Amino acid sequence: MKGIMKGLGFTFKHLTQKKVTYAYPEVPIKMPDRFRGIQYFDPEKCIVCNQCARVCPTECITLTGKANPDPEKKGKVIDTYDINFEICILCDLCTEVCPTEAIVMTNNFELSSFSRDDLFKDMQWLSSNTQNIRQENNSAMPKGGAKKDV
Repeated sequence: MKGIMKGLGFTFKHLTQKKVTYAYPEVPIKMPDRFRGIQYFDPEKCIVCNQCARVCPTECITLTGKANPDPEKKGKVIDTYDINFEICILCDLCTEVCPTEAIVMTNNFELSSFSRDDLFKDMQWLSSNTQNIRQENNSAMPKGGAKKDV
């Protein structure tokens, strides 16, 4: 009987307190600045070093390149860059190891879909993901890019 009374006392105490809820779909949640969300990718900065693909613990990054068609320029040109968000754990290792900061984390976290195939994102989708770039990565934004949405 003591346990029931204790439980009811807790319930009645919290009935009078202010409710803490979010109107989430209508009002976006402001995430902390160091939140690790979906990556933004700038293909112009990528030198196809494959460090991001090698460091990825889940091996969800696919990066391919081809020789530069301009014989005067050395190096490779990026061909494809894909991330499978079905298995990506958003660990931030790919952004830490990138020497040119071609990959940066954003505060975006909404990837829900009805199909697993929609979680496979390509280079065009990742380079258009310019909302909510983290403040310390604002310099990674292309000139004339979208405004920061914090």
